[in-house]
Amino acid sequence: MTQLTLAKALNDGLRTAMERDPKVLVMGEDVGKLGGVFRVTDGLQKDFGEQRVLDTPLAESGIIGTAVGLAIRGFRPVCEIQFDGFVFPGYDQIVSQLAKLHFRSQGKVPVPVVVRIPFGGGIGAVEHHSESPESLFAHVAGLKVVACSNPTDAYWMIQQAITSDDPVIFFEPKRRYWEKGEVDPESDPPPLFASRVVRPGRTLTLAGYGPVLKTCLEAATAAVAEGLDIEVIDLRTLSPLDLDPVVESVRRTGHLVVVSEAPPESSVTSEVAARVQQEAFHSLEAPVLRVTGFDAPYPPSKCEDDFLPDLDRVLDAVDRSLAW
Repeated sequence: MTQLTLAKALNDGLRTAMERDPKVLVMGEDVGKLGGVFRVTDGLQKDFGEQRVLDTPLAESGIIGTAVGLAIRGFRPVCEIQFDGFVFPGYDQIVSQLAKLHFRSQGKVPVPVVVRIPFGGGIGAVEHHSESPESLFAHVAGLKVVACSNPTDAYWMIQQAITSDDPVIFFEPKRRYWEKGEVDPESDPPPLFASRVVRPGRTLTLAGYGPVLKTCLEAATAAVAEGLDIEVIDLRTLSPLDLDPVVESVRRTGHLVVVSEAPPESSVTSEVAARVQQEAFHSLEAPVLRVTGFDAPYPPSKCEDDFLPDLDRVLDAVDRSLAW
């Protein structure tokens, strides 16, 4: 077991996958010689060569389209989108081709493409560098969508995504890239498409994913001083959603707060709230509350602290739920 940053855990996971399968390729803008803007692919081109770690033009549509062609020919491409807001030129290829080919071919043509997207705010970046577009992809049939929140999950989930025969949109919380955690390459990883209870509790259920998971854990710790025992669940998989642990938890606690940086309208948090209400209606002692970004374009960085869910907003929702 060793201490790794989330970025280094992703790097080690990519390296392990490439050593295991020569058909795994990494491609994207500046992923080779530079090692990516966040250095997630650092050293891979040096060790695996330019035929397996490809620096591409600044053309996301071309990156995804090329990856689709490579996947049809038996390769397993891993595409890096430099920043979340840059994915939209490639959105047509993702939705119109990548998501549909496996179904269109009646399962005869798998397209095992992983699209890595650093997402979320909190790094003081300029426009188009702090988006949370996960709901757009979770809505698209044919895509799998996951989000890691810690180094251990980063290490295992990237490897599991690469072995999937379905296309996987892989969201990475960029403001957590430099945070460290224990990684044990000898342990048994949890399933890729599964939520997980990361802090047991009895008073209220707090669910989140990606960058806000740390905020949820901090809220649970802070609430102990008020005599509250909050259960925290890392959703991890956004499509398909694994809500069994959430429903089981709500049946015990009677309260649910869902947290995300994305705008609330037609979002992952909306789906969680709707489905938990359907499956655990009689267990709920209060409406499902959500703590999210706002239905507005991401603001200038000097305003982002007021835009992003923080400890105070999460604890306020906890208090409102328990006071219902």
